Amino acid sequence: MAQRLKAGSPAASRASMSVDTNIVRKIASLARIAVSDGEVEAMTGELNNILGWVEQLGEVDTDGIEPLHTVIPNQLRLRDDVITDGNIRDKVLANAPQAEHGFFAVPKVIE
Repeated sequence: MAQRLKAGSPAASRASMSVDTNIVRKIASLARIAVSDGEVEAMTGELNNILGWVEQLGEVDTDGIEPLHTVIPNQLRLRDDVITDGNIRDKVLANAPQAEHGFFAVPKVIE
């Protein structure tokens, strides 16, 4: 259940976020998206709903809660760092269309 904001708290003094049709048209223009008038009206409502959900998240009391880096406890399984495919340069270069001096040769692309 969402908690209500206390009067005078920083979150309560914040202005409510909302968009209007002009902002939706500006966003569509910046994104190079063609939208009809009907689509602008629908997007206005959808974006305002999304912003409302974001505001609800701001109402949650997170004091004393440590940030999570993962939602489940997870330990990395480590292995020894051992080279298993070294010293096979000649085999690797055998697949190259062209090799020079022990390296892949590529055509020059900048004059």
